[in-house]
Amino acid sequence: MASDPQASQLLRQREAIDASNSSILPRKMALGKLYSISDLHIGFTDNKIAWSNLTPHPGDGLILCGDVGDTAEQLRAAFSRATECFDTVWWCPGNHELYTMPDQSGAGVRGEQKYQECIAIAREYNVLNPEDDFVVWEGEGGPAVIAPIFTLYDYSFRPDHVSLEGAVPWAREKNTEATDEFLLHPDPHPSRQDWCKVLIEKFETKLEAARAQFPSLPLVIANHWPLREDLVTLKFIPRFSLWCGTKLTDDWHRKFNVKVVVSGHLHIRRTDWRDGCRFEEVSLGYPRQWKKCADMGMGVDELLREILPGPEIPKTGEVPTQWRIYG
Repeated sequence: MASDPQASQLLRQREAIDASNSSILPRKMALGKLYSISDLHIGFTDNKIAWSNLTPHPGDGLILCGDVGDTAEQLRAAFSRATECFDTVWWCPGNHELYTMPDQSGAGVRGEQKYQECIAIAREYNVLNPEDDFVVWEGEGGPAVIAPIFTLYDYSFRPDHVSLEGAVPWAREKNTEATDEFLLHPDPHPSRQDWCKVLIEKFETKLEAARAQFPSLPLVIANHWPLREDLVTLKFIPRFSLWCGTKLTDDWHRKFNVKVVVSGHLHIRRTDWRDGCRFEEVSLGYPRQWKKCADMGMGVDELLREILPGPEIPKTGEVPTQWRIYG
């Protein structure tokens, strides 16, 4: 309601973002290759240094697929370097960008307002984001519609015998609980799953419109969380799957004529094929998780994943998962 101070503040924030659109400088669209990486977590010193050493990729585009950092300052640092090195940059939020950190508990924005704050920062750097119109990639491997989205999760990646109400207690039985339960607030929505439902409806409508506008073009969907439960393989923390997506997006790759789905979140680099669609998990991860690459002399450049043109569609029907150490 308009009388709700939080709702009024959110409305003013959205209006300010919309007003700023008219002053955004013309964007140079890349015509080379399209790369992606996620989970930079530049709050870690090793990751911050590695990101600062990213080399220029003139003519190329980059998708930042969420969890680049935990704070507005880290988000700006990530966007600054990305836009220095790539002609066109896309970003979609992960759970870490949405955190209200403990030292901000008294004044930090939460939930939807936190998301809108991130959108405003993206627009400071001319970074395309889920609130912008989808654009057509005309570079190598194109044309294709690049569609960054934001879905969150609804605890549906769980066994059939586990209820929604019992999901988090079920994970706690194995000492598993996401930090999101303490730092990612759904305001003004009643719960994270309610926010997820709203987001699913919003972006399903947007993807349907893109399909209608560009009926002959495939889509590249970028979302921090995997779109399919069968792509979530967590050997050591299997019950963390609760925080990894929603079953509501299981068929989106078929429904929207998707060529590639790009995601992060799992910190496990892999490539999968489903129904002729390529699924890429493109995480960098925490320093310990890419230490083997660092010990081999590799940096962020070697861990970028080529999305377009990317590998050719396999000729065989059944293709095993490709577990990738690096890009």
